[in-house]
Amino acid sequence: MAKLKFVDTEMKEAIEEQLGRVNHQTAALWATDCAEHILHYFEQKCPQDNRPRKAIETGRAWVRGEIGVGEARKAAFEAHAAAREATDHEAIAAARAAGQAVSTAHMFGHAIHATTYAVKAVTYATNFDAVAVANERTWQYQHLLGLMKSIG
Repeated sequence: MAKLKFVDTEMKEAIEEQLGRVNHQTAALWATDCAEHILHYFEQKCPQDNRPRKAIETGRAWVRGEIGVGEARKAAFEAHAAAREATDHEAIAAARAAGQAVSTAHMFGHAIHATTYAVKAVTYATNFDAVAVANERTWQYQHLLGLMKSIG
């Protein structure tokens, strides 16, 4: 039996185009929202480990101007450590989504990586269900458009 491989959707290009129109804080907020949207895949497998959730909360604190980039980077390292300790593919991807989301505070480009890991979490959790993957990317895109509309 051939090993299944993750293939992203065409929606990613549309997302990247829109993402280029938002400011750094909006990108970070969007990335944390997308990571939180699939965080349950991690929390179901690793209920005692709150590092990815803390990373998401830290990312939002950075958006609000409550912390600096240094604290955000520490939270990212912790989320990635949680990913390395996890054993299920969907949990690993969900923790990496949280780590990348909070890393957006450090570098704007991490936002799209966070959402790709979120889609990977869905991919693994649904046994490569293309409809579920497309639905997640569509949700991400619609959420980004909603944030863009709300900030003007």
